[in-house]
Parts: sequence; C-alpha cells; structure tokens
Amino acid sequence: MRWEPQRYLRFERERTQPARDLAARLALTSPRTLIDLGCGPGNSTAVLAERFAGAELVGVDVAQEMLQRARAAHPELRFEQGDARSLEPKAPPDLIFSNACLQWLPDHAALFGRLFGLLSPGGVLAVQLPFHLQSPLHRAMDALAREGPWAPRMGAALEALTVHGPEFYYEALAPAAAGVELWVTSYLHVLEGHRAIFDWIASSGLRPFHAALGQGSDRHDFDRALLAAIERDYPLRSDGRVLFAFPRLFIVAHAP
Repeated sequence: MRWEPQRYLRFERERTQPARDLAARLALTSPRTLIDLGCGPGNSTAVLAERFAGAELVGVDVAQEMLQRARAAHPELRFEQGDARSLEPKAPPDLIFSNACLQWLPDHAALFGRLFGLLSPGGVLAVQLPFHLQSPLHRAMDALAREGPWAPRMGAALEALTVHGPEFYYEALAPAAAGVELWVTSYLHVLEGHRAIFDWIASSGLRPFHAALGQGSDRHDFDRALLAAIERDYPLRSDGRVLFAFPRLFIVAHAP
C-alpha cells in the first residue's frame, strides 16, 4: 500500500495538532537525542524540532514516498528509512516519539516493551494512537467489509489496525516504568461536508480496504456505500459543514 502524502496533508493542521499537544505535555529537560518514529511527511518532526531546539533529531519512516515529501518540506531536518519493529539506534535515545503510526503494527505488548527498552535512563516513550475503532465511521467501514460480496478478500484489511484500551498499555509498560501517563482527547474537526470525511479516511485508515478491493467496480460500490453511511451518521450543520469527532489515545512512559 503506497501512501499519498499530498492527500494525507490536505488535513495537515488537524493531523499535526495531536503531535503538538503531545510534545507540549512532555517535561523533558534538554534531551540530547530524539527519534520521531513513523514521521510521515515530517509534520511531527518539525513540531519536535521547534519544541526541543538544539537536540539531535531524526525522523524515521518505512514509507519512501513519505520520506521524500518530508525531505522536500524540511531540508534542514534529518530523515531515515526504518521500521519500528527493527529500530536499532546507535545510542539510547532520550525520547522516542510516535504520532499516529504504531496502530499499523501488531503485537503491541512486545512492540511497546521493545521500544521502551531502547530508551536512555530517564528517557521517555511518547505515543499517540487513533482511538476511533468504535466511531460511526470505522464501524461502517468494518460492516461494509464483512457484509459485501468482497468479504472473502477483506481479512487482512479488517486486521490492519491494532489499538487497545488504556489499561492494556498501562499493564504493558508500568512494570518497567518509573511512571506512565495516559489520556484520551476527542478532537472535533470542522470539515467541509461529507466528502471531506471520506477523503480523510481514504488517505489513512481506508487504504487497506482499497488495497483489497483493487481498482474495479467493487471499489466504486464500496466507496459509494461508505459515503452514504457517512451522510447518515454525520449530519450537516446549519452552515453545510460537519463535525467529525476523532478520539486519540496518548501514552507517555518514563524510564527509570
């Protein structure tokens, strides 16, 4: 599945705000080495460069198309290709920061434990995960995938995202941590109509479904049914806009 940075960044302000909120919450004093894991097109890396000026910072992402956009937009910053599951920094980082990335990977107990174990003494693992699997939008996507004629092809798409509740991440991190902070924020995005909600999800969570559907009539029918569900579940406001509620889970774990 190829990423489309330009489409993803249509909602750059909304997608960057959680990274700003997470970075602002961190109480690190003069961290020396920072990793932005799953940096995408570099918007979150730019936030960290502003928040922790002078630190050695690298943005890491597995998607080459995202890295190309990041390097073009932020030539003053450093970006490298890499996978969160095999991350091997040369020295223990003071901060591993990940904004809306780790939901694409399985086995979070092992993954979070491994990332936490890479930190320097007193270092911080700071993660934001989309927490919308029970939203009307995501439930509509899942229902369509399970009920349509394309259902036999949808197994991988239905399993593409991994997000657990706050209790799971507390139990995974607390035994080895000096402290764990968790909170959920629901962002109410004001978007320009129903098509904007569709475009939002098409640039992220809908990608595995589109990959399974291919480019034929099934994809057209799926998209048309999903847009109808969006129109049903997200009423237009008096000015023609929609309020798109998008919860996000924040996790901050402090190494001893």
